[in-house]
Amino acid sequence: MIETIEDAGRILAVVIRRGFRREGIEFFTPPEFSQQLGYMNRPRGYVIPPHVHNPVTRQVDYTREVLFVRSGKVRVDLYDDARAHVRSVMLETGDVILLASGGHGFEMLEDCEMIEVKQGPHVGDEDKTRFDPAGAKGS
Repeated sequence: MIETIEDAGRILAVVIRRGFRREGIEFFTPPEFSQQLGYMNRPRGYVIPPHVHNPVTRQVDYTREVLFVRSGKVRVDLYDDARAHVRSVMLETGDVILLASGGHGFEMLEDCEMIEVKQGPHVGDEDKTRFDPAGAKGS
């Protein structure tokens, strides 16, 4: 299952649940996003020809993160740009989330192992503004 979470017409997050299956290739993000999220399911023997990616200058204004939950359970709290809580979503082993806009916070509900992918280079605290959490709001 794919879940797109929006606020005021803006995509805050895209969740790919662990049970999602489909043949072929599909992207879940608009082409203008600086971080693309897609899914590929190809049969044995399918060939993707070797290729290189050409240098293309891109402008990245905001960091977008993709989290892969390898094990455990985590609550992700999603906020709008004004730091108002919009919604919380529970992620479990095998789920993937793209954090596309707004703010976010996390509470590990079980021991949790995640892999994070985001644009670089990493600029430390210059990249984020912290604020007080809304607390558990449910899903």
